Amino acid sequence: MVMARKRVLVVGAGIVGLALAWRLQRLGADVAIVDPEPPGEGGASFGNAGAISTSSVVPLATPGVLKTVPRMLLDPAAPLHIPAGYWLRAAPWLARFVAAATPATVTRVGQALDQLLRLATEQHQALAREVGVPEVLVANGQLYVYRDEKQLSKDAGSWAMRRAHGADVRQIDRKAIEALEPSIGPAYQIGIFLPDHTHCASPARYARAVAEAFREAGGEIRQDRVLALTTQDGRVTGAQGEYMHHTAEEVVVAAGAWSARLVAPLGYRIPLETQRGYHVNLPDTGLALQRPVIPADRKVFITPMEGALRVAGTVEFGGLERPPNEERARLLYGDLAAVFPQARVEEAEDFWMGHRPCLPDSVPVIGPAQRVKGLWFAFGHGHLGLTGSAPTAEMLAPQIMGRPGNLDMAGYAAERF
Repeated sequence: MVMARKRVLVVGAGIVGLALAWRLQRLGADVAIVDPEPPGEGGASFGNAGAISTSSVVPLATPGVLKTVPRMLLDPAAPLHIPAGYWLRAAPWLARFVAAATPATVTRVGQALDQLLRLATEQHQALAREVGVPEVLVANGQLYVYRDEKQLSKDAGSWAMRRAHGADVRQIDRKAIEALEPSIGPAYQIGIFLPDHTHCASPARYARAVAEAFREAGGEIRQDRVLALTTQDGRVTGAQGEYMHHTAEEVVVAAGAWSARLVAPLGYRIPLETQRGYHVNLPDTGLALQRPVIPADRKVFITPMEGALRVAGTVEFGGLERPPNEERARLLYGDLAAVFPQARVEEAEDFWMGHRPCLPDSVPVIGPAQRVKGLWFAFGHGHLGLTGSAPTAEMLAPQIMGRPGNLDMAGYAAERF
């Protein structure tokens, strides 16, 4: 007797949803993905900074960060910006963010992120090989740069926390910086080099490769906007889209910054906020970077991509409907010039803005919905969506298939809110 394959619907064709759908398919499920946009186009999985950061165990909310927030909010050119008209909407999330900046919460978050991300490099390398694009991952490390010891001292706690979780964190001098990236301007005298970190030279090509491999193996990607999740007798039955009803035995919400809207009617009030990020791609800067360079005072990633240098960063609150702010994107040109004075900085014809789905404690929601049978969550990865995508798939796919492992999933539960 042939057993029927479990039918799973993944809502969201970003890199988290794609990686999860691929892994479910490999475990024997009959999987469909639904998203209003084609895979790898437009969203954060297209426009991210490309970093795969296995040691990013430090939450955004720490006591040290809170001290800098008021000053940044008063500076329109600072890395953090909240438009005047969005303050009231952002206030509840910000209150939770402040409440999360306690030593106990920081410790809990570090453990949860370490468990999720520790093997991210190996898991991404395996995924890239499986879908035929191993070359898209570049293993040249990541380089953070500081102007002086005073500036470095502000991040001492974060680097100590990374080291405590086993990261290879090497402090280097100006001579070693020049050996790695000779174009970095003389203002930056101290570096932190993470030699075992990786970056993706084309997040869009990576996502499309996963999608294509998924299709070729029999998976279905449907272009539709999910309006609501459907349930019957306490169990999920699928999702209602603009064009059709998508039936399934198991449904995974992996819709990034749009996820909270979908689960709210089922009683989940997830404090998910979009921290809007920007990037500009510059094809002819005259630079030849080998790895992402992250200037601590500018809070941006400067990453060598296929065919261009990408400058990505800023944190802007503004919700899902507010139009992009071109002035925020223009700040990125100044960031590049500050770090690489010799770079050719010709403004691109356009820029990109995307939505990072952020939770106040920096821990994504991953796992089963306790209130609705057959419903699963995989969203809220914040600034670590690319890094956390393959690990989330490895963690969650076996559970959905009824093969629970020995990982402690309590720290990722939606019910913590």
